[in-house]
Amino acid sequence: MRTALLGAAALVALLAAAPSARPATVVHIRDDAFVPPSVTVRAGDQVTFINDDDDAHTATADDASWDSEGLNQGQKWTHAFAKAGKIAYHCTVHPMMHGTVVVRSGS
Repeated sequence: MRTALLGAAALVALLAAAPSARPATVVHIRDDAFVPPSVTVRAGDQVTFINDDDDAHTATADDASWDSEGLNQGQKWTHAFAKAGKIAYHCTVHPMMHGTVVVRSGS
């Protein structure tokens, strides 16, 4: 019993010392807008786009490097950003909708 307690204590200490996972970055689509309109992530991070609107929308890179395709109400799509840079994006269904993902290098 004492060994199990020591093992559990060591596991708790190890988990407490481990770096915490980065929170997920989420962009909501509502009222014909990306909310927030700009997010900053690190290279390798993912951004999840969630359509909270009544209409179908897309999240599409201006340079066509990625595209969520049509997202109906309640659907979500996640994309990992590998390289540093500033990526402008829009909704192909509603061209007045624009957003930006800023990807920083490093961890």
